[in-house]
Amino acid sequence: MRIGEAANRAGVGVETVRFYEQKGLIDQPVKPQNGGYREYTRQQVRHIRFIRRAQRLGFTLSEIVELLTLKTGKNAQCVDVQKRASTKLKEVNSRLQNLEKIKTTLETLIESCPGRGPAHDCSILEAITNGDLQLDNTFKGD
Repeated sequence: MRIGEAANRAGVGVETVRFYEQKGLIDQPVKPQNGGYREYTRQQVRHIRFIRRAQRLGFTLSEIVELLTLKTGKNAQCVDVQKRASTKLKEVNSRLQNLEKIKTTLETLIESCPGRGPAHDCSILEAITNGDLQLDNTFKGD
């Protein structure tokens, strides 16, 4: 099947397939010597779906490369995959905690804002400007 059909079957765009090829996540089919079209296999479509699903679970492309290496590795163990999934879960929980702090702070800012008057006097903008936010280390790099 050609790239368009492979992309469609995998539920992604053609650009995504090309991006995965550029990043080395999937092999690009060999171009026929007679100048025809590259042909993608069902296995490649399954591979693309795997990558996409792993991304939806929050895995980065480099983490997906690790998962793919484990998936095809002869000596890889399920515990290796489990460790990576556990690490990802810890990251997700940390992000959820940070989002909860952001939510609470935004609720407080909105509740304290009178919602009238000129924007330059807005208590929300003032709190952001002055750093009067109870976010501690929610944003790394501040």
